[in-house]
Amino acid sequence: MDKRKLGSLEVPAVGFGCMVLPGFYLPGSEEQAIATLRRAADIGVNFLDTADTYGSGKNEELVGRAIAGRRKDYLIATKFGQVFKPGADREIDGRPQYVQEACEASLKRLGIETIDLYYQHRVDPLVPIEDTVGAMAKLVEQGKVRYIGLSEAGPQTIRRAHKVHPVTALQTEYSLWSRDAEAEILPLCRELGIGYVAYSPLGRGMFGGEIRGAESLAENDRRKAHPRFQGENLAANVKLAAAVDAMAKSKGCSAAQLALAWLLAKGKDIVPIPGTRRVDHLEANAAATRIALSAADIAALEAACPAGAAKGTRYPAGAMSKLNG
Repeated sequence: MDKRKLGSLEVPAVGFGCMVLPGFYLPGSEEQAIATLRRAADIGVNFLDTADTYGSGKNEELVGRAIAGRRKDYLIATKFGQVFKPGADREIDGRPQYVQEACEASLKRLGIETIDLYYQHRVDPLVPIEDTVGAMAKLVEQGKVRYIGLSEAGPQTIRRAHKVHPVTALQTEYSLWSRDAEAEILPLCRELGIGYVAYSPLGRGMFGGEIRGAESLAENDRRKAHPRFQGENLAANVKLAAAVDAMAKSKGCSAAQLALAWLLAKGKDIVPIPGTRRVDHLEANAAATRIALSAADIAALEAACPAGAAKGTRYPAGAMSKLNG
């Protein structure tokens, strides 16, 4: 597996997004998930990305069971700041006291002593970013965190945070159908030397080749609440994915591999973190690093799926209000 740099942190060119594992989207086999996570380390996809809010901590616990006895084989990233608890007085919490508490709780669930990369999941509008990042910097001093990152933060927030303590990585959604980061965020990250982690690089499964319409989504699939997976929006977006699939066939690869290869070609500082529960999909994602795209290939892909072509917003209205903080 090729390596890339997120600031000073060396990681594999393709990481592993753990949100799709049992406990958040849909029920599933924990044994299968653990087997997939262990296989990930075997083939070099050892950069795992989770969060305390995925399944209210259950996702971190699952990752902890998977890496038990093999800590040195993994790089672990997790996040704090989104609070979904009965009776909680806020949905986003960036208070310094909470930062410390959240980190210690994540360490316990993961069964580790140090988190390799610790992100603020969403920016708290009620707490100055300097205070939150200052608390994260103390975690580095304590040896509980190696590097810090931000997720879905706006340009001014990133600049202010980086002055307090070097931000190693900025994570936002980035794929063929989510390219907002290209306008300001990516150029700013490159100016400041911050690595970029792309979540949902396969369009939340749209470029996985299995979504053909509303009937492809189970009744309890969380994506059904997302505008891009509803009604006329979904029908239009399936056509975009079909165009990418047709190009993939001509290249002798899958649409998912082509979508990942496109992201990898957009810059050596970009690390996509696709998620899967299956070993065969994991290995196919890793193989995308071996697909070389020419400038003409990239232009053709971007013509088939232009920036802004996806119909519908990335999240429902409430979640959209928490982005770019």
